Amino acid sequence: MIHQTAIIDPGAQISADVEIGPYSIIGKSVSIGSGTRIGAHAVITGKTSIGENNHIYHHVSLGEQPQDKKYMDEETGLEIGDDNVIREFCSFNTGTVQDKGKTVVGNRNWVMAYVHVAHDCIVGDDVILANCTQLAGHVEVGDFAMLGGFTGVHQFCRVGAHALTGVGSVVLSDVPPYVTCNGDSAKPHGINAEGLKRRGFGQEAIRTIRQAYKVLYRSSLSLEEAKEKICHMAKDSSEVKIVWDFLSSNLSRSIIR
Repeated sequence: MIHQTAIIDPGAQISADVEIGPYSIIGKSVSIGSGTRIGAHAVITGKTSIGENNHIYHHVSLGEQPQDKKYMDEETGLEIGDDNVIREFCSFNTGTVQDKGKTVVGNRNWVMAYVHVAHDCIVGDDVILANCTQLAGHVEVGDFAMLGGFTGVHQFCRVGAHALTGVGSVVLSDVPPYVTCNGDSAKPHGINAEGLKRRGFGQEAIRTIRQAYKVLYRSSLSLEEAKEKICHMAKDSSEVKIVWDFLSSNLSRSIIR
């Protein structure tokens, strides 16, 4: 299960059925759960915890020190959940003590080649990060979001659940849940209706989400007035409540407009 050319530190905690390919390197503070497969020439270091049934392809770098000048060799971590696919040449860094102290990637994510997840990012569950997506430090990506190829997300930005970015998007502000956006800098272009249908959202739920989008983006209301109206809508809709929770949880950043 472990190729003879792989270098495994004796301190690493590796389940018996983990597969590790040729010339891969596993550090002493790494733990890897059952059923995980690791390709050739991968380097997994730092305080990195990897769950079960992940497929990590060749030339991946996980748990390396953050690309942050403030980092002074503190012990910080990277946590990866279960059932993720991480393709070739991806790099996930550990966190910093100035923030959470760890970078977190959830479950069932599909991460394509050359994706970078920087320090202190939080990636939810069932997320798709297409080729060459780049997440700067402190970025949060909600469940079921899909970021198109070559999307760049500025530090401290949030991308809400079920949101969608087009190819080459430059995200400089928060993207609310369900919103489709594109461009440099990214601008809203409706809701991710097709994605919602595929995930089992009914017509009434999608109609309500579209109404919330219109309040936020196509009314004559100011942002604060729109948020107040969405707050009232959220009382009768669990789908809109996700939007309200997102808008009300971080008052320090703007949203794409």
